This record gives sequence, C-alpha cells and structure tokens, in this order.
Amino acid sequence: MKGDVETYHENGQWHNKIEGTTEMLGSHDTKAAAVEKGRELAREREVEHFIRNMDGTIGERNS
Repeated sequence: MKGDVETYHENGQWHNKIEGTTEMLGSHDTKAAAVEKGRELAREREVEHFIRNMDGTIGERNS
C-alpha cells in the first residue's frame, strides 16, 4: 500500500501510521522519537511525511 506517513498525537502518546488507514506503525512517548521514526519510514517508502501538532493541524511536511 502506497500512502504518506503521518505522525500524530492521541491518547497521551505519539504515533505513526499510513495516512488514510488505521494501521499504527508504532507508538512513542515523545514527539521527537515519533518524528524520527516517521521520517525513516517515509524515506524507506519514498512518500511524504506529515507531522501533526497536538491539536491535529499539520505542523510540518517533509518530502
């Protein structure tokens, strides 16, 4: 499945998933850890990486 990687906050933790799915690719205690892993996943998959703020808005986007 080809989809962008999304880093977001939910239930007190930071998560990564493929955008448009509910499949979680990992959970992290800190935003920094989730962002690092999300970037790695996006590079491997050759897709965009969207980093959401705690309120759900897109805070950063990386190619």
